[in-house]
Amino acid sequence: MSKILVFGHQNPDTDAIGSSVAYAHLKAQLGFDTEAVALGAPNEETAFVLDYFGVEAPRVVTSAKAEGAEQVILTDHNEFQQSIADIRDVEVIEVVDHHRVANFETANPLYMRLEPVGSASSIVYRLYKENDVAIPKEIAGLMLSGLISDTLLLKSPTTHASDPAVAEDLAKLAGVNLQEYGLAMLKAGTNLASKSAEELIDIDAKTFELNGNQVRVAQVNTVDIPEVLDRQAEIEAAIAASQTAHGYSDFVLMITDIINSNSEILALGANTDKVEAAFNFKLENNHAFLEGAVSRKKQVVPQLTESFNA
Repeated sequence: MSKILVFGHQNPDTDAIGSSVAYAHLKAQLGFDTEAVALGAPNEETAFVLDYFGVEAPRVVTSAKAEGAEQVILTDHNEFQQSIADIRDVEVIEVVDHHRVANFETANPLYMRLEPVGSASSIVYRLYKENDVAIPKEIAGLMLSGLISDTLLLKSPTTHASDPAVAEDLAKLAGVNLQEYGLAMLKAGTNLASKSAEELIDIDAKTFELNGNQVRVAQVNTVDIPEVLDRQAEIEAAIAASQTAHGYSDFVLMITDIINSNSEILALGANTDKVEAAFNFKLENNHAFLEGAVSRKKQVVPQLTESFNA
C-alpha cells in the first residue's frame, strides 16, 4: 500500500499546515504510513512558526497521483475546489475540519471529524487525547499556532468555548507564553510591504461556489489598513488579472486590522450589489468598512452565501 498523504487546503495557512503535520504524526504513532505535505509554500506567519519550533516545512506537491498516492487525508478543508488538483482521482479516507461542508462526495464511506471549533488543530489536539498519544513539544507548538492564527489569539467570534483551555494546555506543552508568543506570531504575518500585489491577494485566499458563481475570498492581516489601501490601484489590477486567469465572477478581499479587530472589504466583480447586500453597506471606490469583522468563515462567507442565494 502506498503512503497516505495528509494535507490542508491550497494557499495553506498556519492551521492547514499545523493540523496536517500534527495529524500525520498522530496517525504514524497509530501505525499508519503517512506523510504530511502542503499544497503551497508557507506564508510568513507559518514560516515564523516552523522556524520557532524547528520543524521542516512539508514538501509542496501538486498531484497526489504523481506522488504514487492512492489514499489521502484532508485537514482544515473539505471543498474539492480548495484541495489538490486531482482530488477526484484518489480516495479520501478521512477528513478533519472545522468549516462548512460543500461540494463533497466520495465513492466509499470514510471517517469525518467535523466540529465548529476555532481551528482544525483544536480537533487534532482532542484526537491525541482520545488516543492517549503523547504530544511532542514541536507538535504542540504547531497546533497552538494553528489555533492562534485562526482565532486571532482567541479574539475571533469563531473561537469556541473549549478553545481557551486547549490553547493553555498546548502553550504549556510547547513551552511558550500564550499571549507573548501569540502576538509575536501574528505580527510576523503582517509584513505586507515586501509582497507584490499578486502575492498579497493570494496569501490566504479560498474559492467558494455560490449559486453557480466562483467567488474568491481572500484575507490579509495588518496593523495598518490605510497602508494597504494606499496600494489599491495595483491590488485591483492584480485582482482583475486573477479574475481573467481563473474565471472568478467576484473577488472579495478582507483587509483585517488584528489590533482593533475590524476589516475593510475591497470587492470587484459582476455581483458587487450582492456583496453590498450581504453586509448592508455601500461600496465607495470599491471598498467599505466592516466593523468588528475578523473571520472570513463566520462573518463573511455565510453572509455572502445567503446574499448570492437570495
